[in-house]
Amino acid sequence: MNTVLNVIWLIFAGLWLALGYVAAGIICCVLIVTIPFGIAAFRIAAYALWPFGRTVADKPSAGAWSTIGNVIWLIVAGIWLAIGHIVTAIPLFISIIGIPLGIANLKMIPISLMPLGKDIVPVSRG
Repeated sequence: MNTVLNVIWLIFAGLWLALGYVAAGIICCVLIVTIPFGIAAFRIAAYALWPFGRTVADKPSAGAWSTIGNVIWLIVAGIWLAIGHIVTAIPLFISIIGIPLGIANLKMIPISLMPLGKDIVPVSRG
């Protein structure tokens, strides 16, 4: 079932969301200081392409720098990516088959707002 949902997701929302995360990652990799943000954006782009069967877990090694980085990320890119999730979730909720996809889209908003200090793991480990 995860594969079917992932394929439908990829067509209707995943590709567009992943492109947004890749664009944010490329912009973040321009400066050396913001490369960790770019790496986080690329990691979330892969998650946005194929989210079903995976979940987000807190990294035990994350510290104060992750919190500071998340505040910067929130201001620079997080809000725009969260808006992208909302904009792509609305059309998914219109169709009956898209409702689980819209719910999954809204569940991705917290990681789009605060990606540092998080890991994407298989559901069996989450």
